[in-house]
Amino acid sequence: MHAPNRMLCVLGMHRSGTSCVTGSLQDAVVELGDFHSWNPHNLKGNRENQKIVDINDAVLSANNAAWDQPRHDITWPTGLTIAAQKLIASYRDISIFGFKDPRTLLTLDGWIEIFPQLELIGIFRHPQAVAESLQTRSGMPVSEGLALWESYNQRLFSYWERYQFPVLCFDDDQGVFLQKLRHLMVDTFKMPSDLPFEFYDPSLRKAKTGAETEMPTSCADLYNQLKLIMV
Repeated sequence: MHAPNRMLCVLGMHRSGTSCVTGSLQDAVVELGDFHSWNPHNLKGNRENQKIVDINDAVLSANNAAWDQPRHDITWPTGLTIAAQKLIASYRDISIFGFKDPRTLLTLDGWIEIFPQLELIGIFRHPQAVAESLQTRSGMPVSEGLALWESYNQRLFSYWERYQFPVLCFDDDQGVFLQKLRHLMVDTFKMPSDLPFEFYDPSLRKAKTGAETEMPTSCADLYNQLKLIMV
């Protein structure tokens, strides 16, 4: 299949810093195709390629699932695999193509089957902060947001066990987070050392980390597991 020389995918739950990582990658050398550069809940844009989002949504729908109703054992219909192959082939002249869509944690096996060399980078955030952000954005009850956080991040941890890719924590202080991200981009993903690195904006990270006593024990345990594997 005709495809870019390299393809990167940012993995993470909704409201967990995936846009920040993706925008920083774009500021370096990564091409995103047609991407969202603004929305009312993210003034710099979620950096998502709508064609990839549409494919992910269609795969989930074919499995009676959705972004807020995840299911295990997702099967890709043949027609959607072909559509994804054609989409990736349309970026064949790009040196490094990248994409992010939190739904990809639910559909990743199909993307890896299409492009086995897919390079992964993960990010997670405190479950309470994510749940509160989802409540603000979508009106989702905090209890549902916590359950959704756990479902997505169980998948993140499972994929990390399988592929051992770098995982960031969006709860790190700004300086620490940016230092880790720069290290990954330059040393791990071999990007230029003179990066502009201007995408991160602390004013866009509004939800605060909540008290762990408000979370189910399973969420707290998983969060602590993720902290053990973060870079």
